[in-house]
Amino acid sequence: MIPVSAALDHLFALADPLPLETVPLRAAAGRVLGETVSAQRTQPPFAASSMDGYALKGVEADLHAQFKVVGESAAGHRWEGTLRAGQAVRIFTGAPVPDGADKVVIQEDVTRSGDMISITDDPGPKDNIRPAGVDFEQGTPLEAPRRLSPGDIALLASMNIANVPVRRAPVVALISTGDELVVPGEAPGPDQIIASNTYGLAAMLEKVGAVPRILPIARDTVGSLQTVFGLTRGADLIVTIGGASVGDHDLVARVAEDLGMDQSFYKVAMRPGKPLMAGRLNGIPMVGLPGNPVSAMVCGAVFLTPMLNAMLGLGRAPAPRISMPLRGGLSANGPREHYMRARITDGMVEDAGAQDSSLLSVLAQSNALIVRPPHDPAQDEGAQVEVLLLT
Repeated sequence: MIPVSAALDHLFALADPLPLETVPLRAAAGRVLGETVSAQRTQPPFAASSMDGYALKGVEADLHAQFKVVGESAAGHRWEGTLRAGQAVRIFTGAPVPDGADKVVIQEDVTRSGDMISITDDPGPKDNIRPAGVDFEQGTPLEAPRRLSPGDIALLASMNIANVPVRRAPVVALISTGDELVVPGEAPGPDQIIASNTYGLAAMLEKVGAVPRILPIARDTVGSLQTVFGLTRGADLIVTIGGASVGDHDLVARVAEDLGMDQSFYKVAMRPGKPLMAGRLNGIPMVGLPGNPVSAMVCGAVFLTPMLNAMLGLGRAPAPRISMPLRGGLSANGPREHYMRARITDGMVEDAGAQDSSLLSVLAQSNALIVRPPHDPAQDEGAQVEVLLLT
């Protein structure tokens, strides 16, 4: 067995960054920006009013001063001309400030009669003008890599970037194995269960920007496994679920080796998730996850998510952890790193209860994993523990 950190190093060595592709801005949300882009324009491209009011010369903006209104400036329709002494232009939020004006007096501080206005309340020192380029200037970069948030998309649109260079989304072939499995909606036989892992993992991988391909269930025969492995063509990552142990019916490693897999490691000193393997199958990275439902999902969070982030060019780093105070105590841990299902409430984290690796109901009620180091001693309430968030 190898430690979790060593397993991650092996997986990162398999996770080559994927090539770039260009997508329309509307399709870029959630994708990973693969190349730094630069603003094509200055924003705002002109000095703009931040309020509805009247544009005039600041030196004249005294209480009770009067001005003649000589025009109007609205968003998209500037007033053409140069403001002179004693003149004002009616202006609206976002409209270009006229030449010669350096202050906008808000409409609440003004009374108007016909084409004359008077300042009736102290306008204060604020000019209510957004300078040209106050948001960004032409050439301002948006640095890669980054996962594009809605705010980033709005910024790219404002920068007039219509097509965005992003990392190609990794295609992940998901293969559940076992005679005992049927797909959701199918009537299971008396000795069968539903293949849940594939669907949970697909949802997890979609959240990090992958494109899961759920392949047919591979039965516990060499021929069935070979057939399903043959369907992985075009995938960037192959993930098998179950069959990676050493029982008489655990054929995945044997068949993958016969098909040309170069194995990187087998077995990790963790629980749940010990029977994990990885390597390359004819040049494609492959990860064999354990079949227990919780084990597969925990390994997805600990290993697959960081691996996919590396393939997307986001760096080679473990899933982030935070330190939190413990609610309730924990008994001493054994020789393997333990990822305990847990709940975070009111700024504290607590053990979610039974930790059997088959109990998906406990996982569904959990929003975090408490990470216990090997041989960690018993912990009392209030102790700081490492936590991996589940989202």
